[in-house]
Amino acid sequence: MGVAKRWQQARTAMVVAECGTGKTLISLGAMHVHHQRSPFTALAMVPPHLVEKWAREAFLTLPGLRVFLIDDLRNGGDENKSHGVNEVRLRQGRVVREGLHTTLSELRLRKDSPTSRKRWLSLCRRPSLFIVGRERAKLGYFWRHAYRVPHSGPYVGCVVNSETGKPVIVDDSRLTAGEFEKVKIAETIETRGQKSCRPLHSPLWQADSDKIRRMAPIEFIGRYMPEWFDYAICDEIHQLAGDTAQGNALGTLASCTNRIVGLTGTLLGGYADDLFNTLFRLEARRMKEHGYEWGTTGRSSFIQDYGVLETITKVEPANNACSKARATSTVRRKPGASPLLFGEFLMQLCAFVFLEDISGELPPYEETYLSVPMDALMREAYRELEDDMRKALKAHRGNRSVLSTMLNTLLLYPDHPYGIGTLYGTEFDPELKRRVRFVIAEPRDLREDWIYSKERRLIEEIRKELAEGRRCQVFAVYTQKHDVTARLERILSNEGLRTAVLRASVDTSKREAWYARQVKDGVQVVICHPKLVETGLDLLDFPTIIFYESGYSLHTLRQASRRSWRIGQRRPVRVKFLCSEATMQTSCLRLMGKKLLVALTMEGKFAGEGLQTIDEDDNMLSAMARELVERNGIGDTADSVWRALSAEHQKLFPTSAHRDDHAASIEVPGILLDTQPAPPRVLWKAPWTPCQSSSSDSDRNRCQVRGDADDRLSRNRPHYLASADLTEPNVA
Repeated sequence: MGVAKRWQQARTAMVVAECGTGKTLISLGAMHVHHQRSPFTALAMVPPHLVEKWAREAFLTLPGLRVFLIDDLRNGGDENKSHGVNEVRLRQGRVVREGLHTTLSELRLRKDSPTSRKRWLSLCRRPSLFIVGRERAKLGYFWRHAYRVPHSGPYVGCVVNSETGKPVIVDDSRLTAGEFEKVKIAETIETRGQKSCRPLHSPLWQADSDKIRRMAPIEFIGRYMPEWFDYAICDEIHQLAGDTAQGNALGTLASCTNRIVGLTGTLLGGYADDLFNTLFRLEARRMKEHGYEWGTTGRSSFIQDYGVLETITKVEPANNACSKARATSTVRRKPGASPLLFGEFLMQLCAFVFLEDISGELPPYEETYLSVPMDALMREAYRELEDDMRKALKAHRGNRSVLSTMLNTLLLYPDHPYGIGTLYGTEFDPELKRRVRFVIAEPRDLREDWIYSKERRLIEEIRKELAEGRRCQVFAVYTQKHDVTARLERILSNEGLRTAVLRASVDTSKREAWYARQVKDGVQVVICHPKLVETGLDLLDFPTIIFYESGYSLHTLRQASRRSWRIGQRRPVRVKFLCSEATMQTSCLRLMGKKLLVALTMEGKFAGEGLQTIDEDDNMLSAMARELVERNGIGDTADSVWRALSAEHQKLFPTSAHRDDHAASIEVPGILLDTQPAPPRVLWKAPWTPCQSSSSDSDRNRCQVRGDADDRLSRNRPHYLASADLTEPNVA
């Protein structure tokens, strides 16, 4: 009702609701109530993997609704793919393409009717919902990079802007041709010759005339079908806040429809200007009334009014008594937002819904922090790598390449201590006038066929959950060059656990069906990157979620951790965070845990990161780097932070005894009760064993390889470390 009442006063509205509260149901119900049960047309732009889910929930929510999927503008092409606009229907719980087939070009024609809209209402006298994945909605013309490389003159061989004839400077260094990847790069020109001028946007890309010419469906609707749709819905609107084609599609929808509502579970990413583009696209008139302009100038003014800015003044000492000290000032934006932002723009625009409002209908939710001590060999190698990183940070203070390499390597090494290779950083050489490489560290390679302490703890936790008939979802963030998910799949499969890995190659629209197929096939454990499932997917069949690696994106962690705790879940949900003790993983979880604790206790709870808490980018990076250099913990321990967080969570969502009894009475699938698989062939037979106890500590921790040729043949397979305090054996 709140959205419907808002639409009586204005064209725009937003629903800020936590994961699992039913944002889809709220938006569909708002349209039904506002239009007073008369036929209407609505357009929903949603993440690509949620297209069919939106269609299914729409059928189950609104009576007499017809649903259409917008696949593209064309009416032909690849026969294996759908084209145009296709009607779908719900058959035995599945969405199938069946019914009317047309195109957007056909819908815009009025033919014998006064308008194309009246022609459509004569054909369809029921409410209709058109759904388009945002990837297809913005799919416009092909483009290519546009720059020049002079063959003579002072900039010979350098990349220069065609409009200025000068190199493009990024972070005090010249942009090279190798840095032009699959992203559009643009430059803001503020000087012409030696004189300053009004800032001009200079794109370093242009349309590619050598490829097929096409038009984005949303652009076509905005240009040729204005006010054809009564309502527009933008799901996960926080992902449309950037200066991208998808973000521009949001502005197009807001301008060509009568009413629009945006749905999100995370309002802010930590900075006030995260809302600048979204507010301008939804309420441009109000933003202009407050004196803001679209672009860099308006954004700067917005940050000054509602954000947090830090001014750093550096005073250089005078060279002699006759000269004055030179002072330079640098202004940086900091995480945080003024409460005035809520009063000026959000209070009337947004409807806030929290899980507390429906927590009585949800099962218990529990988060657990598990810190695992490293094996002695791993601990020694990690400390060596950490010392090298610390020296590099002190020698190259403020170097972003060292910071990023440090963060990723120290997070990865406990889970993948081999094959990393020499680590390099880059810095600008004023003599050569280009960036040069330098060595940061050379991590020691440990044996790939060993199973380390954290992996053993993961196996233990999974077996414990499977004994209760609970499938497990395991998250890991390193999936490319150093693939941790592949290693976990191999280890768990060798343990006799039925395991599957969800890859990014699985099309986003087919991931929901992929999970259903795995459950049908009896898979017990699924491993994937949390970003692949962070929005929209309901993992009700996996009540246990284990973060083997959390990464350092708080937004992704919060979204992925709620995939199971949603409407329809009947079993208690357990979320476990695994980390190696006294490593960067511990520091990362501690910092994010404190952010989550602040977010829970803040009044208002903006369903995202706290208004005045640090975010996951440079501040998270700098805090972790500072802790490494100073070798000093930041605040409380990770264990105490997550205990406090769990306590706050229990205050908000108290666990009732009758719910536990109800959950215990649920029938468990028979396939999950088989928790005693056939013993693995080699895993339990280690090629070396610990020595007998001795009075000497060194003798107690020393092992000798025992085995014959059969043992040597098994060294290419994973083996258990015999103890958490073993040193590397001498292999005969």
